Amino acid sequence: MTIRYPNGKKYVRPAEQTGSRKKADISYSNRGKSLEDELNDSNAYYLSQGIAVIHKKPIPIQVVNVHYPARSAAVITEAYFRTPSTTDFNGVWRGHYIDFEAKETKSATSFPLQNIHVHQVDHMKQVTVQGGIAFLVVKFTTLDRYFILPYDSLEEKWERMLAGGRKSITLAEFEEAASEITPRFHPVLDYLPGIIPLFPQVGEPIERQENL
Repeated sequence: MTIRYPNGKKYVRPAEQTGSRKKADISYSNRGKSLEDELNDSNAYYLSQGIAVIHKKPIPIQVVNVHYPARSAAVITEAYFRTPSTTDFNGVWRGHYIDFEAKETKSATSFPLQNIHVHQVDHMKQVTVQGGIAFLVVKFTTLDRYFILPYDSLEEKWERMLAGGRKSITLAEFEEAASEITPRFHPVLDYLPGIIPLFPQVGEPIERQENL
């Protein structure tokens, strides 16, 4: 199915942008899962345990072409985004509004800022101004490393790019300004505790029971 942005430009899925992932690059526990899958699994766990309510945002599309290979079947062959997308996930945790974008990169040294759209940066800024918690979750797929980068740090690197500086955020800059999270069995990606060092207003780290 072909999906296009409101301006008519073809939407290219992240997997098509970065190429297929080799099994050797993926940890055994998370083999074959994309970052979005890992986050969806973790959010389902948070919801089931009453920890947080965070969901993947639905993508509003306008269907323009449908193929009917059989009377009882219909296949959408072309569609457009009704409006530019904002970020991937949002919800509520401990009374705070959470809003974030999830990105993957195959680079082992930096994250290209071209992977972020200006309207997504604007959206995260608006969330921050209103007192919400906005950030990026970035996965370096070849390293199997995950980072939470707060919006303030993203804005700093974004402004640097606009001023003619480098067009990416280096791994060293992630290690300095971001919170690193380690994959585990259940939930797959326990990212909420990693938010606390970046946003102290959410309170103390989550205490878990041994039987969870």
